Amino acid sequence: MKHSHKYILIALVALFASCSKKNDGANNTADKPANIVITPTVSTDNSGTVTFAVTADNTVTYEFDFGNGVFQNSTSGNVTYKYPVAGTYTVKVTAKSQSGKTTVKTIQVNVSAAEALIWSDEFNTAGAPDPGKWGYDLGNNNGWGNNELEYYTNRTDNAVVSNGTLKINLKKEDYNGFGYTSARLLTKGKFNFKYGRVEVKAKLPTGVGTWPAIWALGSNVDTTPWPACGEIDIMEHVGKQQNTIFSTMHYPGHYGGGGVGGTTQNPTASTDFHVYSLDWTPATLKFAIDGVVYYTFPNSADLPFNNNFFLILNVAMGGNFGGPAVDPNFTSSSMEVDYVRVYK
Repeated sequence: MKHSHKYILIALVALFASCSKKNDGANNTADKPANIVITPTVSTDNSGTVTFAVTADNTVTYEFDFGNGVFQNSTSGNVTYKYPVAGTYTVKVTAKSQSGKTTVKTIQVNVSAAEALIWSDEFNTAGAPDPGKWGYDLGNNNGWGNNELEYYTNRTDNAVVSNGTLKINLKKEDYNGFGYTSARLLTKGKFNFKYGRVEVKAKLPTGVGTWPAIWALGSNVDTTPWPACGEIDIMEHVGKQQNTIFSTMHYPGHYGGGGVGGTTQNPTASTDFHVYSLDWTPATLKFAIDGVVYYTFPNSADLPFNNNFFLILNVAMGGNFGGPAVDPNFTSSSMEVDYVRVYK
């Protein structure tokens, strides 16, 4: 009789365990996104534009991976993306439920695009930046005309490629009589371009006084001094206005604080990578973040923005725009760049 009770108890434990497992399985799938349908519509005008319409059960947000390193989120499931280069892309959509459960589905799309990639750096080779693509501005050069506080070097302490990204490191340290070091990389004499589209995927530094920039300067600067050569600020950011992104044009009559431009808000500029882009034609220069245009500048034949330009990446400290105040507790921060691409 004692043995019989023992066997009954074991059976009941097994039964409850089985029921528990079945219930857990039901709970795991109850709120999981299901029945994902992805409908792509590819433009026939060779613009590279694809419109995606996605539906799914139990879904509140969709993350799109366009298959070329660009991501976009949507709550509706409807997005439009312009591929800069023709090709076949594997698009991955991650559907997420209210409770955070995810389901993934992929499709392939064939894209025709009129633009071609003419220059890029993907920063896949560890060490110093590629000397065939980048040179350096060095020193402080009387504050670079802006009362800046940093001393630019060509050390890997201040500019280095690692784990697939370029890091431009601004550091608080005594160096050659200055209190900060950083780097200013440029393609001058190595790559110049007129018109086309520039895309730079980057994550920005933090700290009051920091001043990262992605910009272009007229290639004739040595014979036609600034501002006559023209300056295109694709992206500027200052730590004292953490969420604001600036795009500004400088040219005769519009230099220094008189530059012409626009701004937009980006609350994750320093926590996430974003694609900062310039679409440049004889008629307009359009500035965008993650494909969303927020400022358009009208170009014309009498402006300097119809000549060759070269690219510059740098992180300054203080200066007329980044300062005058800087955080006394600042030690270091970085602009991290995933890639630079130029299309035409």
